[in-house]
Amino acid sequence: MIDYENLAALNAPFRKELEEAYSRVLQSGWFILGNHVRQFEQEFAGYIQSPHCIGVASGLDAITLALQSFNFSRGTEVIVPSNTYIATILSVLHCGLKPLLAEPYADSCNISVEEIERCLTPNTKAVVVVHLYGKPCRMDKITELCRKHNLKLIEDCAQSHGATFKGQMTGTFGDFGAFSFYPTKNLGALGDAGAVTCKAEEQAAIIRKLRNYGSEKKYYNDLIGVNSRLDEMQAAFLSVKLKMLDQINHHKRKLAAIYQQLLKDDFIKPKQEEDCFDVFHIYQVRHPQRDKLREYLLKNNIKTEVHYPVPPHRQKAMHGMIKGEYPISEEIHKTVLSLPVSFIHTEDDIYRVVEVMNKF
Repeated sequence: MIDYENLAALNAPFRKELEEAYSRVLQSGWFILGNHVRQFEQEFAGYIQSPHCIGVASGLDAITLALQSFNFSRGTEVIVPSNTYIATILSVLHCGLKPLLAEPYADSCNISVEEIERCLTPNTKAVVVVHLYGKPCRMDKITELCRKHNLKLIEDCAQSHGATFKGQMTGTFGDFGAFSFYPTKNLGALGDAGAVTCKAEEQAAIIRKLRNYGSEKKYYNDLIGVNSRLDEMQAAFLSVKLKMLDQINHHKRKLAAIYQQLLKDDFIKPKQEEDCFDVFHIYQVRHPQRDKLREYLLKNNIKTEVHYPVPPHRQKAMHGMIKGEYPISEEIHKTVLSLPVSFIHTEDDIYRVVEVMNKF
Protein backbone atom coordinates (compact mmCIF):
# COMPACT_ATOMS: atom_id res chain seq x y z
CA MET A 1 0.00 0.00 0.00
CA ILE A 2 1.26 3.47 -0.87
CA ASP A 3 -0.04 5.74 1.88
CA TYR A 4 -1.02 9.30 1.14
CA GLU A 5 0.85 10.29 4.31
CA ASN A 6 2.24 8.48 7.34
CA LEU A 7 3.24 10.79 10.17
CA ALA A 8 5.05 8.12 12.17
CA ALA A 9 7.26 7.35 9.17
CA LEU A 10 7.59 11.04 8.34
CA ASN A 11 9.04 11.87 11.76
CA ALA A 12 11.14 8.72 12.12
CA PRO A 13 14.33 10.30 10.66
CA PHE A 14 14.10 13.04 13.31
CA ARG A 15 13.29 10.80 16.26
CA LYS A 16 16.63 11.01 18.08
CA GLU A 17 16.81 14.80 17.80
CA LEU A 18 13.13 15.18 18.71
CA GLU A 19 13.63 13.08 21.85
CA GLU A 20 16.65 15.18 22.79
CA ALA A 21 14.62 18.36 22.26
CA TYR A 22 11.83 16.94 24.43
CA SER A 23 14.33 16.20 27.21
CA ARG A 24 15.81 19.71 27.05
CA VAL A 25 12.39 21.33 27.41
CA LEU A 26 11.37 18.97 30.21
CA GLN A 27 14.58 19.59 32.14
CA SER A 28 14.30 23.36 31.70
CA GLY A 29 11.04 23.47 33.64
CA TRP A 30 9.87 26.35 31.42
CA PHE A 31 6.98 25.51 29.07
CA ILE A 32 5.39 28.80 27.90
CA LEU A 33 7.14 31.64 26.00
CA GLY A 34 10.68 30.69 26.92
CA ASN A 35 14.02 30.30 25.18
CA HIS A 36 12.90 27.61 22.73
CA VAL A 37 10.13 29.82 21.35
CA ARG A 38 12.52 32.75 21.03
CA GLN A 39 15.08 30.53 19.33
CA PHE A 40 12.62 29.17 16.78
CA GLU A 41 11.20 32.63 16.10
CA GLN A 42 14.70 33.89 15.30
CA GLU A 43 15.52 30.84 13.18
CA PHE A 44 12.33 30.96 11.16
CA ALA A 45 12.55 34.72 10.65
CA GLY A 46 16.08 34.19 9.36
CA TYR A 47 15.00 31.35 7.10
CA ILE A 48 12.29 33.31 5.30
CA GLN A 49 14.24 36.59 5.52
CA SER A 50 11.66 38.45 7.56
CA PRO A 51 12.60 40.93 10.31
CA HIS A 52 10.09 39.46 12.77
CA CYS A 53 8.42 36.13 13.58
CA ILE A 54 5.93 35.64 16.41
CA GLY A 55 4.95 32.10 17.36
CA VAL A 56 1.24 31.45 17.90
CA ALA A 57 -0.98 28.43 18.54
CA SER A 58 -2.19 27.72 15.00
CA GLY A 59 -2.39 28.95 11.43
CA LEU A 60 -5.97 30.08 11.98
CA ASP A 61 -4.86 32.20 14.92
CA ALA A 62 -2.02 33.64 12.84
CA ILE A 63 -4.45 35.11 10.29
CA THR A 64 -6.98 36.14 12.95
CA LEU A 65 -4.43 38.02 15.06
CA ALA A 66 -2.99 39.73 11.99
CA LEU A 67 -6.47 40.97 11.05
CA GLN A 68 -7.26 41.91 14.65
CA SER A 69 -4.13 44.07 14.82
CA PHE A 70 -5.55 46.44 12.19
CA ASN A 71 -8.44 47.31 14.53
CA PHE A 72 -10.93 47.57 11.68
CA SER A 73 -14.50 48.57 12.50
CA ARG A 74 -17.05 45.74 12.51
CA GLY A 75 -18.36 44.87 9.07
CA THR A 76 -15.27 46.06 7.22
CA GLU A 77 -14.82 44.00 4.05
CA VAL A 78 -11.86 41.68 3.52
CA ILE A 79 -11.28 39.95 0.18
CA VAL A 80 -10.37 36.25 0.44
CA PRO A 81 -10.14 33.45 -2.15
CA SER A 82 -13.26 31.45 -2.95
CA ASN A 83 -10.95 28.44 -3.39
CA THR A 84 -9.29 27.87 -0.03
CA TYR A 85 -9.51 25.97 3.23
CA ILE A 86 -12.27 27.39 5.39
CA ALA A 87 -9.83 28.63 8.08
CA THR A 88 -8.97 31.60 5.86
CA ILE A 89 -12.59 32.74 5.90
CA LEU A 90 -13.17 31.85 9.56
CA SER A 91 -10.41 34.26 10.55
CA VAL A 92 -12.32 37.12 8.92
CA LEU A 93 -15.56 36.16 10.64
CA HIS A 94 -13.88 35.76 14.04
CA CYS A 95 -12.82 39.42 13.79
CA GLY A 96 -16.37 40.59 13.06
CA LEU A 97 -15.46 41.44 9.46
CA LYS A 98 -17.19 40.63 6.18
CA PRO A 99 -15.52 38.21 3.74
CA LEU A 100 -15.77 38.97 0.02
CA LEU A 101 -14.87 35.93 -2.06
CA ALA A 102 -12.74 36.33 -5.18
CA GLU A 103 -12.50 33.53 -7.73
CA PRO A 104 -9.17 31.86 -8.61
CA TYR A 105 -7.39 31.42 -11.92
CA ALA A 106 -8.54 28.07 -13.27
CA ASP A 107 -5.01 27.02 -14.23
CA SER A 108 -3.13 27.85 -10.99
CA CYS A 109 -6.09 27.58 -8.55
CA ASN A 110 -4.76 30.71 -6.78
CA ILE A 111 -6.70 33.95 -6.34
CA SER A 112 -7.13 36.05 -9.48
CA VAL A 113 -5.76 39.61 -9.38
CA GLU A 114 -8.53 40.74 -11.71
CA GLU A 115 -11.16 39.18 -9.44
CA ILE A 116 -9.70 40.97 -6.41
CA GLU A 117 -10.11 44.28 -8.20
CA ARG A 118 -13.61 43.39 -9.34
CA CYS A 119 -14.67 42.69 -5.73
CA LEU A 120 -13.48 46.03 -4.37
CA THR A 121 -15.95 48.41 -2.74
CA PRO A 122 -15.38 51.60 -0.70
CA ASN A 123 -15.66 49.45 2.46
CA THR A 124 -12.87 47.04 1.45
CA LYS A 125 -9.80 47.51 3.62
CA ALA A 126 -7.75 44.29 3.30
CA VAL A 127 -6.92 41.28 1.15
CA VAL A 128 -5.94 37.81 2.36
CA VAL A 129 -4.23 35.75 -0.33
CA VAL A 130 -3.51 32.03 -0.01
CA HIS A 131 -0.47 30.36 -1.57
CA LEU A 132 -2.51 27.22 -2.13
CA TYR A 133 -0.87 23.79 -2.44
CA GLY A 134 2.55 25.45 -2.04
CA LYS A 135 2.30 27.60 -5.21
CA PRO A 136 2.94 31.34 -4.74
CA CYS A 137 0.32 33.81 -5.89
CA ARG A 138 1.17 36.59 -8.38
CA MET A 139 2.58 38.79 -5.67
CA ASP A 140 3.97 41.54 -7.91
CA LYS A 141 0.52 42.39 -9.26
CA ILE A 142 -1.19 41.81 -5.91
CA THR A 143 1.12 44.12 -3.97
CA GLU A 144 0.79 46.76 -6.68
CA LEU A 145 -3.00 46.53 -6.49
CA CYS A 146 -2.97 46.82 -2.70
CA ARG A 147 -0.73 49.90 -2.82
CA LYS A 148 -2.97 51.47 -5.47
CA HIS A 149 -6.11 51.03 -3.35
CA ASN A 150 -4.47 51.45 0.08
CA LEU A 151 -5.35 47.90 1.17
CA LYS A 152 -3.73 45.90 3.95
CA LEU A 153 -2.32 42.59 2.73
CA ILE A 154 -2.02 39.29 4.61
CA GLU A 155 -0.45 36.18 3.08
CA ASP A 156 -1.84 32.83 4.19
CA CYS A 157 1.33 30.73 3.94
CA ALA A 158 -0.05 27.62 5.64
CA GLN A 159 1.03 25.50 2.66
CA SER A 160 4.00 27.45 1.30
CA HIS A 161 6.96 27.12 3.70
CA GLY A 162 10.02 27.95 1.61
CA ALA A 163 8.14 28.82 -1.58
CA THR A 164 9.36 31.89 -3.46
CA PHE A 165 8.00 34.27 -6.07
CA LYS A 166 10.72 35.87 -8.20
CA GLY A 167 13.24 34.80 -5.56
CA GLN A 168 11.41 36.32 -2.59
CA MET A 169 9.95 34.13 0.15
CA THR A 170 6.21 33.94 0.62
CA GLY A 171 5.29 35.59 3.89
CA THR A 172 7.47 38.64 3.21
CA PHE A 173 5.41 40.57 0.64
CA GLY A 174 2.45 41.75 2.67
CA ASP A 175 1.88 43.46 6.00
CA PHE A 176 1.80 39.99 7.59
CA GLY A 177 2.57 36.40 6.70
CA ALA A 178 0.52 33.72 8.49
CA PHE A 179 1.98 30.22 8.82
CA SER A 180 0.60 26.92 10.03
CA PHE A 181 2.86 24.15 11.32
CA TYR A 182 0.15 21.49 11.40
CA PRO A 183 1.87 18.05 11.44
CA THR A 184 1.34 17.32 7.72
CA LYS A 185 2.88 20.60 6.50
CA ASN A 186 6.28 20.67 4.83
CA LEU A 187 7.46 22.10 8.15
CA GLY A 188 5.21 20.29 10.61
CA ALA A 189 5.13 20.26 14.39
CA LEU A 190 3.95 17.32 16.49
CA GLY A 191 0.72 19.15 17.26
CA ASP A 192 -0.90 22.46 16.40
CA ALA A 193 1.39 25.46 15.94
CA GLY A 194 1.64 28.62 13.87
CA ALA A 195 3.49 31.88 13.38
CA VAL A 196 3.04 35.44 12.16
CA THR A 197 5.80 37.23 10.22
CA CYS A 198 6.03 40.96 9.60
CA LYS A 199 8.43 43.77 8.75
CA ALA A 200 7.83 46.41 11.45
CA GLU A 201 8.66 46.17 15.15
CA GLU A 202 5.46 48.04 15.99
CA GLN A 203 3.40 45.37 14.21
CA ALA A 204 5.34 42.58 15.89
CA ALA A 205 4.83 44.12 19.33
CA ILE A 206 1.05 44.21 18.81
CA ILE A 207 0.94 40.54 17.75
CA ARG A 208 3.07 39.54 20.76
CA LYS A 209 0.59 41.27 23.04
CA LEU A 210 -2.49 39.90 21.30
CA ARG A 211 -1.28 36.29 21.54
CA ASN A 212 -0.71 36.68 25.29
CA TYR A 213 -3.97 38.11 26.69
CA GLY A 214 -3.04 41.55 25.34
CA SER A 215 -0.14 41.67 27.77
CA GLU A 216 3.53 42.53 27.44
CA LYS A 217 4.17 42.64 31.18
CA LYS A 218 2.61 39.93 33.33
CA TYR A 219 -0.73 40.94 34.86
CA TYR A 220 -0.77 44.24 32.90
CA ASN A 221 -3.07 44.08 29.86
CA ASP A 222 -2.92 46.76 27.19
CA LEU A 223 -5.15 45.13 24.54
CA ILE A 224 -8.12 42.75 24.30
CA GLY A 225 -6.01 39.71 23.57
CA VAL A 226 -6.33 35.92 23.50
CA ASN A 227 -4.35 32.91 24.61
CA SER A 228 -2.56 31.82 21.43
CA ARG A 229 1.02 31.01 22.28
CA LEU A 230 3.38 28.64 20.52
CA ASP A 231 4.47 26.36 23.36
CA GLU A 232 8.06 25.51 24.17
CA MET A 233 7.80 21.85 23.19
CA GLN A 234 6.47 22.48 19.70
CA ALA A 235 9.00 25.27 19.19
CA ALA A 236 11.84 22.91 20.10
CA PHE A 237 10.50 20.28 17.68
CA LEU A 238 10.18 22.86 14.91
CA SER A 239 13.78 23.99 15.40
CA VAL A 240 14.85 20.39 14.79
CA LYS A 241 12.82 20.03 11.61
CA LEU A 242 13.54 23.50 10.21
CA LYS A 243 17.11 22.38 9.50
CA MET A 244 15.69 19.82 7.05
CA LEU A 245 13.04 22.00 5.38
CA ASP A 246 15.07 22.68 2.24
CA GLN A 247 15.77 18.97 1.86
CA ILE A 248 12.09 18.15 2.35
CA ASN A 249 11.07 20.73 -0.25
CA HIS A 250 13.70 19.48 -2.69
CA HIS A 251 12.46 15.91 -2.30
CA LYS A 252 8.82 16.88 -2.86
CA ARG A 253 9.76 18.93 -5.92
CA LYS A 254 11.66 15.94 -7.33
CA LEU A 255 8.62 13.70 -6.88
CA ALA A 256 6.33 16.34 -8.39
CA ALA A 257 8.60 16.55 -11.44
CA ILE A 258 8.00 12.86 -12.13
CA TYR A 259 4.26 13.44 -12.11
CA GLN A 260 4.61 16.50 -14.33
CA GLN A 261 6.71 14.66 -16.88
CA LEU A 262 5.02 11.27 -17.03
CA LEU A 263 1.32 11.67 -16.22
CA LYS A 264 -0.89 11.67 -19.30
CA ASP A 265 -2.59 14.87 -20.37
CA ASP A 266 -5.93 13.28 -19.41
CA PHE A 267 -5.13 14.75 -16.00
CA ILE A 268 -5.02 18.52 -15.47
CA LYS A 269 -1.68 18.99 -13.77
CA PRO A 270 -0.45 21.96 -11.68
CA LYS A 271 0.58 24.98 -13.71
CA GLN A 272 4.35 25.51 -13.72
CA GLU A 273 5.72 29.06 -13.89
CA GLU A 274 9.37 30.03 -14.16
CA ASP A 275 9.16 32.79 -11.55
CA CYS A 276 7.44 30.52 -8.98
CA PHE A 277 9.36 28.11 -6.76
CA ASP A 278 6.57 25.72 -5.76
CA VAL A 279 7.11 23.50 -2.72
CA PHE A 280 4.22 21.07 -3.36
CA HIS A 281 2.75 20.73 0.10
CA ILE A 282 0.06 19.14 -2.06
CA TYR A 283 0.44 17.74 -5.57
CA GLN A 284 -3.03 18.00 -7.07
CA VAL A 285 -4.46 16.90 -10.38
CA ARG A 286 -7.96 17.48 -11.71
CA HIS A 287 -10.13 14.99 -13.53
CA PRO A 288 -13.87 14.98 -14.38
CA GLN A 289 -14.21 11.47 -12.91
CA ARG A 290 -12.34 12.31 -9.72
CA ASP A 291 -14.31 9.98 -7.43
CA LYS A 292 -13.98 7.01 -9.78
CA LEU A 293 -10.28 7.74 -10.18
CA ARG A 294 -9.82 7.82 -6.41
CA GLU A 295 -11.68 4.53 -5.99
CA TYR A 296 -9.62 2.96 -8.79
CA LEU A 297 -6.35 4.05 -7.16
CA LEU A 298 -7.42 2.68 -3.79
CA LYS A 299 -8.22 -0.68 -5.39
CA ASN A 300 -4.65 -0.59 -6.67
CA ASN A 301 -3.31 0.10 -3.14
CA ILE A 302 -2.72 3.82 -3.60
CA LYS A 303 -4.25 6.23 -1.09
CA THR A 304 -5.17 9.79 -2.02
CA GLU A 305 -6.91 12.79 -0.46
CA VAL A 306 -9.26 15.52 -1.64
CA HIS A 307 -8.28 19.10 -0.80
CA TYR A 308 -11.08 20.07 -0.55
CA PRO A 309 -14.41 18.30 -1.24
CA VAL A 310 -16.73 21.23 -0.36
CA PRO A 311 -16.02 24.86 -1.31
CA PRO A 312 -16.29 27.30 1.62
CA HIS A 313 -19.42 29.04 0.35
CA ARG A 314 -21.23 25.66 0.31
CA GLN A 315 -20.36 24.77 3.89
CA LYS A 316 -23.28 24.57 6.31
CA ALA A 317 -21.50 26.98 8.66
CA MET A 318 -21.50 29.66 5.94
CA HIS A 319 -25.24 29.46 5.23
CA GLY A 320 -26.64 32.96 4.80
CA MET A 321 -23.24 34.64 5.23
CA ILE A 322 -21.83 34.40 1.72
CA LYS A 323 -23.78 35.35 -1.36
CA GLY A 324 -22.98 34.83 -5.02
CA GLU A 325 -21.94 32.06 -7.35
CA TYR A 326 -18.38 30.78 -7.62
CA PRO A 327 -18.29 28.38 -10.58
CA ILE A 328 -14.50 28.16 -10.95
CA SER A 329 -14.08 27.26 -7.29
CA GLU A 330 -16.88 24.72 -7.50
CA GLU A 331 -15.34 23.08 -10.55
CA ILE A 332 -11.98 22.79 -8.77
CA HIS A 333 -13.58 21.27 -5.68
CA LYS A 334 -15.50 18.74 -7.78
CA THR A 335 -12.49 17.57 -9.77
CA VAL A 336 -9.37 17.96 -7.63
CA LEU A 337 -7.42 14.99 -6.25
CA SER A 338 -4.26 15.06 -4.12
CA LEU A 339 -1.64 12.44 -4.96
CA PRO A 340 1.09 11.02 -2.70
CA VAL A 341 4.02 13.46 -2.56
CA SER A 342 5.45 13.11 0.95
CA PHE A 343 8.99 13.06 2.29
CA ILE A 344 8.25 9.39 3.05
CA HIS A 345 7.73 8.49 -0.61
CA THR A 346 10.40 7.19 -2.93
CA GLU A 347 10.72 7.85 -6.63
CA ASP A 348 9.66 4.23 -7.21
CA ASP A 349 6.44 4.94 -5.31
CA ILE A 350 5.66 7.81 -7.65
CA TYR A 351 6.53 5.81 -10.77
CA ARG A 352 4.03 3.21 -9.53
CA VAL A 353 1.32 5.82 -9.04
CA VAL A 354 1.97 7.18 -12.54
CA GLU A 355 1.84 3.69 -14.03
CA VAL A 356 -1.53 2.95 -12.44
CA MET A 357 -3.03 6.36 -13.22
CA ASN A 358 -2.04 6.25 -16.87
CA LYS A 359 -4.08 3.04 -17.22
CA PHE A 360 -7.24 4.66 -15.87
